[in-house]
Amino acid sequence: MVGLCRRGDRSVGQVAKDFELTEIAVRDWVRQAEVDAGERNGLTSSEREELAALRRENRRLREDADVLKRATAFFAKETR
Repeated sequence: MVGLCRRGDRSVGQVAKDFELTEIAVRDWVRQAEVDAGERNGLTSSEREELAALRRENRRLREDADVLKRATAFFAKETR
């Protein structure tokens, strides 16, 4: 679909209509393909994946740190 739009065979609107998609979705895919090809500024698909993975890891580490803080507080109370 992106190839059809980028080659100029069909317009974004026509591709969206032919494949029963929203025009916004097709435009987003074309835009992301341009970023991945270095034709447009922005995060590439691999950079987006890495960012999402780092955010998940960051969230998990924060949760782990919170558990450790609670455990430390609990054991500090118990040892008094």
